[in-house]
Amino acid sequence: MKNAFFYPAAFLLGLGSLLWSFNAAPKAFAGKEISNQAYQSNEELNYRVHYGALNAAVVQMSVSKPLKINNREAYNLKIEGQTINSFSYMFRVRDKFESWVDAKSHAPLRYAKTVREDAYYHQDIAVYNHKEKWLKNKEGKISITDHTMDVASAIYYMRTFDYKNKAVGHKFPMDIYIDNKLHKLSVKYVGKEVINTDLGKVACIKLKPQLVVDRVFKDQDAMTVWVSDDENHIPIRIQTDIYVGSLKVDLTSYKNLKNPFNSLKGS
Repeated sequence: MKNAFFYPAAFLLGLGSLLWSFNAAPKAFAGKEISNQAYQSNEELNYRVHYGALNAAVVQMSVSKPLKINNREAYNLKIEGQTINSFSYMFRVRDKFESWVDAKSHAPLRYAKTVREDAYYHQDIAVYNHKEKWLKNKEGKISITDHTMDVASAIYYMRTFDYKNKAVGHKFPMDIYIDNKLHKLSVKYVGKEVINTDLGKVACIKLKPQLVVDRVFKDQDAMTVWVSDDENHIPIRIQTDIYVGSLKVDLTSYKNLKNPFNSLKGS
C-alpha cells in the first residue's frame, strides 16, 4: 500500500534546506504565461479519506502567501496527508508533497516529497531549469519538456484548465515528473454531474486523470475526479480503485477561495 492513500489527492517536508543546496539555481520559466482564475494565496482545502468503509485519513491542500524566487513572484503549494489515530494502528501514514511554482506561468521551480508509511520512508527533491529543459534531483539530471509538472503542481495546474465548451472525451496533455521519471499523461473530460457531499449538493466537472500503472494502480483509468463547476475548479471528490481496495476522498471544508463557490447548491 505504499503511497496508496495520497496519490489520489496528491499527498505530502522538511526538505527546503536541501533544495537550496543544489549547485544549479532554479530558473523561473520565462515562456508562456497562464491565466490563473482558480486559486489564490492562503487558500486552504481539507479532505477526509475513506479506505473502503473505514474513515482512514485526512488531507490538507494549501497555498502560501506570495514569495520571491529569482525576483519573480511564486507560491508554495503543499499537499499533506496523515492517517487518523483510529486507523494508524493498522497502517500509519505521514506524507507531504510540495511544489514552488512561478505565479505567472505556474511552472514548478522546486519540488519536495517526503513519504512515511509504516516502515517505508522515501524522500525526493528536485530543482527545475525550464530554459535549458532539465531538472536535477539526487540521482542527477533528467531532460524535461515545456511545463513539466510534479505531483503537487499538477493538481493545481489542472484547476487552471478551461473546461468550457469542451466535448466529452477531450484530453488535456500533461507531462509529470514522478520518482525520477518523466511520464506523458493526460486528463480527460468526461462530462458534468451534481453530487451529494458533506457540504451539500455540488455541480461538478467530471474528469479522468491518466494514471501510472504500478504497484498501486492496476488500471490507468482507475481514478475519477469531480471538480467544482465554477471558476475555482476545487477538487470536490476523488475515487479510485487500487490493488488492495478502493479510496474515496471528499472535501470537508475550505477557506479563502479566489471566487464565489457558485457550484455549491445547498442541501
